Amino acid sequence: MIIDADATLVRPFELAERLLTDPPVLLDVRWVVGSPPQRNAYLAGHIPGAHFCDLDVDLADPPGAGGRHPLPDSRRLQQRMRHWGIDDDSSVVVYDGESSVAAARAWWVLRWAGLSRVQVLDGGFAAWVSADLPVEIGAVPNEFGTVSVRP
Repeated sequence: MIIDADATLVRPFELAERLLTDPPVLLDVRWVVGSPPQRNAYLAGHIPGAHFCDLDVDLADPPGAGGRHPLPDSRRLQQRMRHWGIDDDSSVVVYDGESSVAAARAWWVLRWAGLSRVQVLDGGFAAWVSADLPVEIGAVPNEFGTVSVRP
């Protein structure tokens, strides 16, 4: 199977293969409008090695004059990205439940922050589960990356 690490979308089986050979940093960005953070859904099962990313807290500043989800403070975003183990040259795959709305936000914010290798899991976590691929429960420990956010 040929894997295109530069494509915007990655399919579940392509990602599963990459996890065995050259694993990207994985961010679980499950989010539902008007609902509390989906951390409990993440803890109940996620793609192995994925870190939880809260769209409202990690990828946006508080609502206000800048809108409902203004861009995050770059210093705070850099700190979060480093806790997820992201370096300047990291490959990152983001996913949400299935609609890719939150994943698209994550893709856009990470690209805005200066990362060039960011992909969205096509079909999100629902596609991963439908493909009968493995899931992991519980939180993944924070790592330490060296990324420098450059909006």
